[in-house]
Amino acid sequence: MKAYVFPGQGAQFTGMGKDLFDSNPLAKELFIKADEILGFEIHKIMFYGSDEELKQTRITQPAIFLHSTILAACLGESFQPEMVAGHSLGEISALVANKTLRFEDGLNLVYKRALAMQKACEAQPSTMAAIIGLEDKIIEDVCASINGVVVAANYNCPGQLVISGELSAVEEACIKLKEVGAKMAVVLQVGGAFHSPLMESAKEELAKAIEATEFSTPICPIYQNVVAKAVYDPNEIKRNLIDQLTAPVKWTQTMQQMIADGASSVVEVGPGKVLQGLFKKVDRAFSTSSAVIENTEV
Repeated sequence: MKAYVFPGQGAQFTGMGKDLFDSNPLAKELFIKADEILGFEIHKIMFYGSDEELKQTRITQPAIFLHSTILAACLGESFQPEMVAGHSLGEISALVANKTLRFEDGLNLVYKRALAMQKACEAQPSTMAAIIGLEDKIIEDVCASINGVVVAANYNCPGQLVISGELSAVEEACIKLKEVGAKMAVVLQVGGAFHSPLMESAKEELAKAIEATEFSTPICPIYQNVVAKAVYDPNEIKRNLIDQLTAPVKWTQTMQQMIADGASSVVEVGPGKVLQGLFKKVDRAFSTSSAVIENTEV
């Protein structure tokens, strides 16, 4: 079975999607439609913006969503997913790709999500940190011992977990995790504590938008971050998408479950190759590739 996966925040780069815009009429039409929906020319920021501009959550999230979903649309008849998944933000891209959401609705949700998360980040000093070389349980136990909010946020692959929370709590956790044997414990340059209880206000805002949006029965299952298993029911998909903002991204478990359920290869749709690398950490022999149009890797 062929699986398609969609990247999250951090995969952005200046120039993303420009080759699609220049060479594919459908892509150009969708980029221009996105500008109209958002009320500003996001395609110009994607193509020509600085790294600093692209790092802003309100730009990053819709930009990656657009690159992923427009690329999937341009694959045409060759795009026949049997299972999909997306890392954090990428989950909404996956839901457009498997026909749960309309493109326009997906973009509106992503933009509302980005603005709500940015607002939550500004309300309290918070951050995330990458922990390399420790078992998940050890990291969880250390986080639980800290006086303050710090939790496991992204289970990216075996031996790589990202923690999230209050600035002081994350810094203290990094010190303790190095003491118990972490190869690396590095505070990340991110806007705030994604996938932690500190995103509760953003979750409440997004929940209203999701509840007001029509979700259709998908053409294939989505493996959602919160449960790391195949989901078909639109109402369950909604609940999981709302919970995702304050719950950990179970990407390690998602990859393992997709392989267990029969995935024979995975195609990454969107900027970069991060997710392909994570699949290789689970199974070095697993077949991975990037979505390709007109013999151009994008």
